[in-house]
Amino acid sequence: MKVIEVGGMIMKFLVTGGCGFLGSNLSAKIIEKKEELFIIDNLFRKGSDKNLQWLKSNGDFKFFNIDIRNFNDIEKVIKDVKPDVIIHLAGQVAMTTSIENPRLDFETNTIGTVNVLESVRKHCPSAIVTYSSSNKVYGDFEYVEFEEKETRYIAKDYPNGFNEEIKLDFHSPYGCSKGAADQYLLDYARIYDLKTIVFRHSSMYGGHQYATEDQGWIGWFCQKAIETHMGTLKEAFTISGNGKQVRDVLYVDDVIDCYFKAIENIENTKGQAFNIGGGIENSLSLLELFDVLENILNIKMKFKKIDWRESDQKVFVADNSKINRLTGWSPETSSRKGIEEMINWIRREMN
Repeated sequence: MKVIEVGGMIMKFLVTGGCGFLGSNLSAKIIEKKEELFIIDNLFRKGSDKNLQWLKSNGDFKFFNIDIRNFNDIEKVIKDVKPDVIIHLAGQVAMTTSIENPRLDFETNTIGTVNVLESVRKHCPSAIVTYSSSNKVYGDFEYVEFEEKETRYIAKDYPNGFNEEIKLDFHSPYGCSKGAADQYLLDYARIYDLKTIVFRHSSMYGGHQYATEDQGWIGWFCQKAIETHMGTLKEAFTISGNGKQVRDVLYVDDVIDCYFKAIENIENTKGQAFNIGGGIENSLSLLELFDVLENILNIKMKFKKIDWRESDQKVFVADNSKINRLTGWSPETSSRKGIEEMINWIRREMN
């Protein structure tokens, strides 16, 4: 990955949510590349304080402990720093939390994003702004015909996954808040000529993801598998639905590569939305993930089924054709390799 430069000058990167899973990994890469780094995070998310300490051990950066919902604080940072690139990751990330507290979800994801955009428009309109959106902007796909197989559902009419041309259909408070923010990014490119990029993520995973039961399913089930292997899992864990729901999984190193390639190719990517994920070849159902974990650790995972989660898609697999065409990016880490790396990281954390 080459260093991002403008006329040979070191660039200023501002990462909101820079102590979260993706934010900390991207921030570590920016430090490694010897760019100038500024991080905004309110340290609300589980593990964010640990990620902050890990980043401090990697190198120098300026940290702001502020909440994305506070416009005055966000505006002051952006006005003072005048970053060249803003990687906007701060947000409420759990579907279950959005249903329990939709106002918090809206204030964080939608208003927080508008706070960033308005600050950029007023103080550094030439900055590149990337946004971490979600596949939830496409809804539950009630109009798609799914075929149930032994271990997974299949969307027969979308053999290569879903591209950006399928209709937007915001479902759930989370889908609405992320979708609204997503559209604001695209509209600020149209109306104010800002250089914005929207990434509609499928499932991401990797080191420094402190997964919980309601967010980060790859990491959560890897943790349950390790506990099974160690003999410390006291009772069967639960899964929502029948376990045949499918996502394409994307390892964090590939996510980082995607973000930087999009930034490097800004003239092609500005004002665009991209579905990004591991693709069909890296798609897994819960049941298939369990098979992989059982094979790696030589265990038998014990689980019990509960009701489906509200607004849970039976299948989402990203068609990466657009981002590949405009930047040359495609995933390089296989799901098997990535899961092995995830297991190794969790084990190191447990030790």
